[in-house]
Amino acid sequence: MADLGNPKKTIEILNKYKFIFQKKFGQNFLIDTHVLDKIIKAAEISKEDFVLEIGPGIGTLTQYLCEHAREVLAVEIDRMLIPILEDTLSSYDNVTVLNEDILKVDLNQIIQLKNGGKAIKVVANLPYYITTPIIMGLLEQQIPLKNITVMVQKEVADRMQASPGSKDYGALSLAVQYYAKPYIAANVPPNCFMPRPNVGSAVIKLTLHDKPPVEVKDETLLFSLIRASFNQRRKTLVNGLTNSADLAFTKEQIIEALNQIALPENIRGEKLTLEQFAQLANALSN
Repeated sequence: MADLGNPKKTIEILNKYKFIFQKKFGQNFLIDTHVLDKIIKAAEISKEDFVLEIGPGIGTLTQYLCEHAREVLAVEIDRMLIPILEDTLSSYDNVTVLNEDILKVDLNQIIQLKNGGKAIKVVANLPYYITTPIIMGLLEQQIPLKNITVMVQKEVADRMQASPGSKDYGALSLAVQYYAKPYIAANVPPNCFMPRPNVGSAVIKLTLHDKPPVEVKDETLLFSLIRASFNQRRKTLVNGLTNSADLAFTKEQIIEALNQIALPENIRGEKLTLEQFAQLANALSN
């Protein structure tokens, strides 16, 4: 393995191909072997695993994945990186590189084809500007997944695992925790990347639930309530839900539903647990 986790090697490859970083793709390449080891360990990659990597860059993490997994599919949007990946991954026969936008790929079809429809693992050093759409896309599409282990901005990792009442708690916390159990595996300082980002990062592992931790009759309504209650954080839950263009409940209906589940009328959305949001959705769908 040509260890691309070594900054000298990374610079060598970038110079060889006269590669120019593209701001629009949010490219920050990992240059720390300890962090790479931590990602592999957190994701618990074994020779049984089919792994999807999003945004392989020059193949730094991909090489580690190829060493540990049965098969790797790396989806890279930047076509300028494709010849580099062909070079850096040339000694591995268990990797396929796809030059596509991950948000447009039919993952269910790929998993059916490559892994017989069995659950896969996702590992990625995600571009920060598009982290949430990628993660929510993976969770909402009902793709067979064991876990997702990703490098994200530190504050986004904090939001994913936040609890009710804390400043980081919001719609993202609830959405992620509905589908998975989040765990921050490592905090990563800016000097572990090239070029250096302006913010700290974290490796977060999301272990998918076998089934959601709450029972809800109408999942769409649940997420509409969650979004509406955090769109206007400062308002009470009643006002936030009444003012939402996505919901058609009267103030009276909302107050009655809150009474049914023994919550005060002046409560704010940020105080509700996932279970209480589910109870509210069930009360309102009656």
